[in-house]
Amino acid sequence: MIPEMMNAVMARELGGPDVLACVSRPLPQPAAGEVLIRVCSAGVNRPDIMQRNGMPLPPDTTDILGLEASGIVVALGAGVKSPAIGTPVMALLNGGGYADYCVARAELCLAVPDTLPLAQAASVPEAAFTVWHNLFELGRLEPGNTVLIHGAASGVGTFAIQCAQACGARVIATAGGADKIAALQKLGVWRAIDRHTEDFVEVVQALTQERGVDVVLDNVGGDYVARNLSVMAQGGRHVSLSFMQGAKIELDLQQVMRKGLILTSSTLRPKSAAEKARLAQCVSRHLLPLIAAGKISPTIHQTLPLAAAAEAHCVLEANANIGKVLLQVSL
Repeated sequence: MIPEMMNAVMARELGGPDVLACVSRPLPQPAAGEVLIRVCSAGVNRPDIMQRNGMPLPPDTTDILGLEASGIVVALGAGVKSPAIGTPVMALLNGGGYADYCVARAELCLAVPDTLPLAQAASVPEAAFTVWHNLFELGRLEPGNTVLIHGAASGVGTFAIQCAQACGARVIATAGGADKIAALQKLGVWRAIDRHTEDFVEVVQALTQERGVDVVLDNVGGDYVARNLSVMAQGGRHVSLSFMQGAKIELDLQQVMRKGLILTSSTLRPKSAAEKARLAQCVSRHLLPLIAAGKISPTIHQTLPLAAAAEAHCVLEANANIGKVLLQVSL
């Protein structure tokens, strides 16, 4: 029996984690091409924090937070034949994941491998879409390449490490603190660099005999960009995921031209439905088999109840997580 009302989390106003509130809302109804999901778990991501702080949203986006969720399909919108009612899925959302129920485009629902618990599956969609597009499509990572991943202890970072290694690339990863370095070493990276005590430029140059890296996956921005360019190999690709230390940078075009570097970036949420559907097909074809085979296993830092969403945001804002933070909604 599907209820008429549900619990959900939204921001009462702009501000810190304390503005998050549990509210009662009518169940969303799946429109044509959508499915209704009874949520098991929801992923917590930095865009949720940015939304809470007032980031402009795409038109007609719900004020309920949450860009990914796992759960069971319980109703279908017009024209939907797959996934069927009763199917466990993990879905990329435009919003609404922090709730008992959410709607998702049918084509953005991924099958959950038998080896992946449904409660952990909410950690996959944002990371998988982001990593496939940025690391493999824009970054053109290939077997034998060397990739430098910054902020590598994050949910996306730990996922990217495993994807890169599964394709035969060598990974150099940066993070802050002994616990995070130990976690990266456990994942099998070629070299983990503690940003608090080491200069990644010096380490990378020594490791690669000054050849440099083929790909940089950067979520730091600011003065990291110039330092990244200095350790990139001829024809290297620099992919920006975020700019936690600032979006304004100085760029040495002479260096870019001399090395034939490519600087690129993307954001997932504003992409068109058609582009997201294309990415979903790529993730299903290329990454889900690696998860099913155990070559990629999402790193889960902590699972908290839905009512503790504010605590989950505090963990992310403090950069205290190693892997993903999830909200458990139902069993």
